Amino acid sequence: MRPLTTSYPPTNFIVTKATMAEFPALNGQSDSYVVLQYPTGSVNPFHTHPRATELLFLTYGILEVGFVDTTNKLFTQRLQAGDIFMFPKGLVHNQFNCAENDSVIAVSTLIVQLLALSRFLQLLAIGIDDNILAKSFKTDVYTIQKLKAGFAPKA
Repeated sequence: MRPLTTSYPPTNFIVTKATMAEFPALNGQSDSYVVLQYPTGSVNPFHTHPRATELLFLTYGILEVGFVDTTNKLFTQRLQAGDIFMFPKGLVHNQFNCAENDSVIAVSTLIVQLLALSRFLQLLAIGIDDNILAKSFKTDVYTIQKLKAGFAPKA
């Protein structure tokens, strides 16, 4: 895993990830973590996490955050060190370092709800008829059989 930038304040917006790819111990934990470093006036552009809620903890500086709700209304808030903010799953959001002379450091966690997936995998494993599973999940028997084969224990 890449360490935080050693040049402080940072000259560019920097994202340091700790996902399963960078930190295999997160396997099965349904979370990933990100350290965000913002130089003065920088922005984490509008983006979305379709399968995750983001919880941002501001550790240093002042940060303006915003998200667009399902009615296309923009909500913004100015955070100070120690504040926590949540971006709901699937909503477009951004962050902006509005401080004129200071950088910002924040830590985010992306929380993925895997309950539906785990329930689906249970259904594949308990012997429900493939035709019923195919109809229930609006797919075909071939797809259900391929899914089952992919999750079958390796011999």
